[in-house]
Amino acid sequence: MALAAMLIDWTHCLSVPNRGLSLRWSRALCDTNDAIETTMNIKSEFRIAVMPGDGIGVEVTDACLAILDALTRRIAGVHLATEILPGGAAHYRDTGVALPDKTVENARNADAILFGAMGLPEVRLPDGTEVNPQINLRFELELFAGVRPVKAMARVRSPLADPRANNIDLVIIREQSEGFFADFQSGKIDDDQAATDRCVITRTGTVRVVDFAFRLAERRRQSGHQSLVTCVDKANVMTSMAFFRKIFDERSKRFSKIKAGHAYIDATALNLVRRPWDFDVIVTENLCGDILSDLAAGLIGGLGMAPSADIGDKHAMFQPCHGSAPDIAGSGQANPTGMYLSAAMMLDWLGERHGSDACLTAAQHLRAAIESGFRAGQIRPFELGGTDSTAQITTTLIDIIKTQPAVA
Repeated sequence: MALAAMLIDWTHCLSVPNRGLSLRWSRALCDTNDAIETTMNIKSEFRIAVMPGDGIGVEVTDACLAILDALTRRIAGVHLATEILPGGAAHYRDTGVALPDKTVENARNADAILFGAMGLPEVRLPDGTEVNPQINLRFELELFAGVRPVKAMARVRSPLADPRANNIDLVIIREQSEGFFADFQSGKIDDDQAATDRCVITRTGTVRVVDFAFRLAERRRQSGHQSLVTCVDKANVMTSMAFFRKIFDERSKRFSKIKAGHAYIDATALNLVRRPWDFDVIVTENLCGDILSDLAAGLIGGLGMAPSADIGDKHAMFQPCHGSAPDIAGSGQANPTGMYLSAAMMLDWLGERHGSDACLTAAQHLRAAIESGFRAGQIRPFELGGTDSTAQITTTLIDIIKTQPAVA
């Protein structure tokens, strides 16, 4: 099962094995005369709300649009109508608004959202926190499940010496509607002497994300994974986390073929470094998932290799796990792989949601091209000690997309 091979269907957690990516950059790089024939479906055009954002978010988004254009020229039966939408820290700095109402409206009406990165360390809200419009979108569109695949890529060296690190393949499911983010932008400061942020865990929020995780494990089981969902919490200390675990245990009884495990967040941070291959699907609270997904990305080469999806019952957003990285913005050193793989997840999700074989084929074709490029040593990002710029990686991948055989 390949890196983003776990997209969820529109209603909760239908995952598909090994599929792909898509959009626009330099049409001159792409041929138009050798499209792979795929089944034509009722819906073949999809509206994609594109939010490049800040820093390298703009660069990897441009690169991804080029890849998607090449891909949709190669695969018959799918068209992505993209709309670039404003928002981010720079937009807030210039206008006083981080996420315009029109941007939210258009994102809500799109078939999917493709997101680069937003936020700049020097641009702060009055309370001192950074501008993070993506969190607003998660709440606004009820994108309750953060899906963070963690899968090793061929010839990408892990910091772990154990050869089993070459086969790391797990998924972190992060609850994104409550937890320690419940007071996002509304925490309290009392007389400049104390600050308070709540951790809110509800039965409704926990049930839907736990069921999501178990359904994903059921799908992964079909591909030979170990059929395990691990609840990660701090239930030994916090009442809210004990409640999360209680509901997890209740819901686990509905999934008799999947094993249910428990681990504390501190022990999990340790064991993701010691023995990540022991994990299959992890489900956890918002802040815990935020931290663990970055740690896990370090095991597979870095944040530039890590895709993600934010899934709700009605909407979905796809973005790389990395931030805006202003220290390298404009240098051409950004690794766009995580963005490409996030777009692959988007195509999988669109394909499952709308019954589009063309989207599924495009996703599979793109993912195969990415894996082929790394396996052959043709893609060597700066992040991994190579010298390939964002543009060079994109051009190489377009060439592979144009010439590789059709994916069965």
